[in-house]
Amino acid sequence: MSKTRLTVVVVLAAIVALSFTSGATAAKKKVKGQDIYKEFCKPCHGPESENGEYTPMSLIQDQWETFFADDFAEVHDGLVDPNHDGALVIEVLTDEEYEALTEWTIDHAADSEQPMTCG
Repeated sequence: MSKTRLTVVVVLAAIVALSFTSGATAAKKKVKGQDIYKEFCKPCHGPESENGEYTPMSLIQDQWETFFADDFAEVHDGLVDPNHDGALVIEVLTDEEYEALTEWTIDHAADSEQPMTCG
């Protein structure tokens, strides 16, 4: 095998190995909406909460879409997150976490194919 071919084979093998490694790392870091709900929402919106119990099944998909698009920030404006050192609720969620929560809630709404009552 020539030096050029050997070099190409080694480079290709390295690229393939790196792609598997970075893919596995990305999969581990993917934010799950259900985990976000448990950490950020359920403490204030669990069963018998004075703030009202909310699970994905509390609303239908269109209602959740409207809530996250139009109402979330206003409803939570000025509210403190008890689990995150008193930071404001609307400031503790990253964009990625917010998107994951939104998607998970809509995907498991009352009129979805996989409604979910618990978090």
